[in-house]
Amino acid sequence: SPIGGPIPGLTVHLLDDRLRPVPPGRVGAIYVAGDQVSLGYLGRPGLTAGRFVANPFTADGSRMYHTGDLARRTLDGELEFAGRADDQVQLKGFRVELGEVESAVRELAGVVDAAVTVADSGDHLVAHVVGEPPADLTALLAAKLPAHMVPGRV
Repeated sequence: SPIGGPIPGLTVHLLDDRLRPVPPGRVGAIYVAGDQVSLGYLGRPGLTAGRFVANPFTADGSRMYHTGDLARRTLDGELEFAGRADDQVQLKGFRVELGEVESAVRELAGVVDAAVTVADSGDHLVAHVVGEPPADLTALLAAKLPAHMVPGRV
């Protein structure tokens, strides 16, 4: 789907896995650069290191933000969304890392393995669990995760 272009003051780069520009029509990872890009996530150095990378197109030490989104540039310069490079989803206006929810489910006693998906309706998460999960699984998850990350069904 078309997503247009960057807002004023930002530059969007479509790059391959070696941070090289991809040609028009090819899918690449979206990296955003410019004055509005923050220095990272507060108190999350590991996450910051993975998402905020040195900008190879400038010599001023600035960083680019790796959004996790994929896109292609049309011949007229517009961007078309092509999906995600990870398991992040949008749910009720929040970005949710499915792997983070899966890890929380796997930590519970009796759980051997788990996968988390978005319900067909798109309005809640579904936890698929292998093993003998605790009866109060959702209550236990609600104590560790924000409400929008707690599966609505198990």
